[in-house]
Amino acid sequence: MTPAWPARLSPNASAVLAQLPLEVQEMVRDVLDIASRQPWGWPQWDPTDPEGPDLRRADVGPLTVVYVVNQPRQHLYVLDIVWAG
Repeated sequence: MTPAWPARLSPNASAVLAQLPLEVQEMVRDVLDIASRQPWGWPQWDPTDPEGPDLRRADVGPLTVVYVVNQPRQHLYVLDIVWAG
């Protein structure tokens, strides 16, 4: 079993997370937990960009979490959280 990679939030993502309802915050944590165990398991943000395979989006219903897989430091960097609910 590979160890989970920690997720770090950008200031913008952190501010968005703080404003979400508690149940949505928990959903974000669950999505990041899944992503941390398999960072490339979610679709690439722009599949036509050959230089951006580490920019990923995790979509679950009305929730989208956009993150970068930081391979050298082995963590996920969350750029944005979008809640359309």
